[in-house]
Amino acid sequence: MKALTALAPQLQPARTGPLLPVLPALEGLLPDRGLRPGAVVSVTGGSTALLLAFAAAASSSGVWCAALGFEGLGLLGAAELGVDLSRLVVVEAPGRQWPEVTSALVDGVGVLLLRPSGPVSGQVAERLATVARRSGCALVVAGAWPGARVRLVVQARTWAGLGQGRGRLRARRLVVAAGGRGAAARERRVELWLPDVHGAVRAAEPLAHGADGHRPDVAAAARQPAAVAARPPLAVV
Repeated sequence: MKALTALAPQLQPARTGPLLPVLPALEGLLPDRGLRPGAVVSVTGGSTALLLAFAAAASSSGVWCAALGFEGLGLLGAAELGVDLSRLVVVEAPGRQWPEVTSALVDGVGVLLLRPSGPVSGQVAERLATVARRSGCALVVAGAWPGARVRLVVQARTWAGLGQGRGRLRARRLVVAAGGRGAAARERRVELWLPDVHGAVRAAEPLAHGADGHRPDVAAAARQPAAVAARPPLAVV
């Protein structure tokens, strides 16, 4: 804890503007099309990759980010999603002290990816949200968070590449519902490749059912656009 508190002033980035950037494919999930400093985004449905993707554009633009509470975090997968690992602080297992560690980290980073070590009470959530607003840190939380400004729910996921029980996982398609408070209250439904077969995070067109009632080839859809360079085997996070 003392080490984190001492490190915070060294990490503190100069704010590049009122919003922290996100990848273009994620803009449709947020009412401001970027992460608002001091706001909380909760992600339920179990997608660590989606949380990591929220740090990609910010870290690449020079903003310090942190991941707290993600044991065994796949750093290779994070790098493939676009996260600048030289701008990422990782604290894997804070245990019951996670609120205190969170409070220390939000003073030094622009984006904090957080997986709480247990249920979050309204009192703890409000206290940490207040600290985040004061320091201008955007919180992206795995799981429910009382009073979150934006709530994202991963409703479905589809893997491409397995064929008839064999093959290599090449791409993952997510359906994410977005809602929340204030400007985020209008519910939206966004489909994403996270990633596609080329390693990119991009928006996906909805797959309409054909006349025979079957959905089109998911793997074929994942291969678009074809102009993107080929990628190595997928690292799953």
